[in-house]
Amino acid sequence: MVYVGKAKSLRSRLGSYFQDPGGLAPRTVQMLEAADHVEWMVVGSEAEALLLEHNLIRRHQPRYNVRLKDDKSYPLLALTVGDAWPRPAVVRGRKHAGVRYFGPYPNAGAIRGTLDLLLRSFPVRTCSDGKLARHERLGRPCLLFHIERCSGPCVGAVDHGTYDRMVRDLAAFFGGETGALTRSLTSEMHAAAGALDFERASRIRDQLAAVAQADAVRQMELDRPEDLDLLAIAGDDLEAAVQVFHVRAGAVVGRSSLHVDKAEELTPGGLVARVLVDVYADAVSGVPPQVLVEILPDDQESVVAYLSERRGRPVTVRVPVRGPKRALLDTVARNAEEAFARHRLARAADHNSRARALESLQRELHLPEPPLRIECYDMSHLQGTDYVGSMVVFEDGLPKKSEYRRFSVATVPGNDDYAAMEEVLTRRLTALLAERQVAATGARATDPAVGDGAELSPGQLSPGQLSLSGTATPCSDRDGDGHRVTTGRSGAPRRRFAYPPKLLLLDGGLGQLHVGMRVLDRLGLAGDIPVASLAKSYEEVFVPGSSEPIRLPRQAEALYLLQRVRDEAHRFAIAYHRTLRGKRMTAGALDGVVGLGPKRRARLIEELGGLQGLRAATRADLRQLSWLPDAVGDMVYEHLHDPSAAAPRPAAPVGAGR
Repeated sequence: MVYVGKAKSLRSRLGSYFQDPGGLAPRTVQMLEAADHVEWMVVGSEAEALLLEHNLIRRHQPRYNVRLKDDKSYPLLALTVGDAWPRPAVVRGRKHAGVRYFGPYPNAGAIRGTLDLLLRSFPVRTCSDGKLARHERLGRPCLLFHIERCSGPCVGAVDHGTYDRMVRDLAAFFGGETGALTRSLTSEMHAAAGALDFERASRIRDQLAAVAQADAVRQMELDRPEDLDLLAIAGDDLEAAVQVFHVRAGAVVGRSSLHVDKAEELTPGGLVARVLVDVYADAVSGVPPQVLVEILPDDQESVVAYLSERRGRPVTVRVPVRGPKRALLDTVARNAEEAFARHRLARAADHNSRARALESLQRELHLPEPPLRIECYDMSHLQGTDYVGSMVVFEDGLPKKSEYRRFSVATVPGNDDYAAMEEVLTRRLTALLAERQVAATGARATDPAVGDGAELSPGQLSPGQLSLSGTATPCSDRDGDGHRVTTGRSGAPRRRFAYPPKLLLLDGGLGQLHVGMRVLDRLGLAGDIPVASLAKSYEEVFVPGSSEPIRLPRQAEALYLLQRVRDEAHRFAIAYHRTLRGKRMTAGALDGVVGLGPKRRARLIEELGGLQGLRAATRADLRQLSWLPDAVGDMVYEHLHDPSAAAPRPAAPVGAGR
């Protein structure tokens, strides 16, 4: 079985596959090449179709379906309500009959600590059935009874009524009913005090304190005691992380985590629908009356009918717009993003995974050797302004931020990504040739052209024409972490661009690839440095000598690595572009204010929360700044609110404080 799908009309669904392969997605073409026949099952409703699809995917794990994998690292609290003397336990894995489950919880340590606190108030047994039977035969309790962490059912120290009440209270707490439990205990405490049974009242007081302390770990609550789940998804084109927060009686009592392999191409709404079906197929915490999502699922009516059937009562699936639920859903979304980032970092930290990715890249792209050093380039601008380029470096499959570089594009007027890419590549590769020349001759000389993006061929380079010092640098003097690049005694950077890439990766399609090939040919490096481009649309890789892209398998380690490199270049370019744009906008808004130099300007912007906060500040707010002279503050206010009135005042004492 290679794929499982559902449809109201099988004729229309199958007909969409049998057409010109040129109009189909690469995944669909590969799937049709692997399939040899079609089978179908007829069911009575759309809800039944959803459940059947889920069961078949889980059983057969088809190659071209989205695969959701439970994160088994999250523990559950099990309460063996089917036993004569029920006991709580922290467990993982499959459910069993006669056991009530709560959670999942973030980690085993958190739930064990909470359980330990609650055992002071509700001392139910935590021992195994075998240990209970052994102490019943011996007629004496274990140590937990003596330290008041167990009520001693093994020796008859507690009756069934009292014990069952403690079990119910414990279940109420983990079920989120802390308010009712607290009110009940408070009422009992007051009743005991009124009966002058101060010893019992003090015990209940201690129980209340333990319940409050245990409940303090749940800091996220809604303003009403509702039961609902919140679901968020974060990921890329190949995989995603899913987080589900379970809210019971208005408090978050647990969460679930899933990892999704996107072997199947789905819309965002289609992915939400598939995740909802999988999450609630055998949900430990049951199906709540409300499920809140960021994007409504495709075929919403079928999904709602399926969930309602699983619950036995109506279920609502909706997107919250404002209020506490929206805020809590945003928190779930941040958790999903962090889970996805951790997953990608774990994959990157796996040495075997990186080795497989590099070997796969060598094989798929026909490289002479594994690309142990990959350089990737991307451009960023806003309608042709603040044009910048980024260069990120991955060595052995890991980012090397000290080698990152940022380029301010200087020779490209308007919006022309190809010309900007050509300038950046020319400057970087010219610097590589200059480094080689310096290393070969041991000489230093000058050629300002290297710094301002002029084109140099190897024949033009000579010891008397090279410079890598002062302002004649091919890019900014800060690395990927924002630190200044270390220089030698002569003032020249220490071999910034001495190491050639084993793969030059460009963000884009055939156009960017042709730019890279042209620059390499002009500088005589075509035979030394392999080049490729990665297109965003279908994650296709273009290489020289072929107009057809290379389509790496969607689950291939090589594609994950290329994605990471490309995304990092994109992030680094956008960050630099935003920095330049912010500086330009801030500087432009405060140009012409006498007495407002770079340091004062930067401090003013920082203390008032940016340019927007500065515009909202009153004249009195500016005068309250002790380090800013009143005259300068008045001119800043007039400049921002009435520029024509902000003429320079030569007589104003702008250089001194009050």
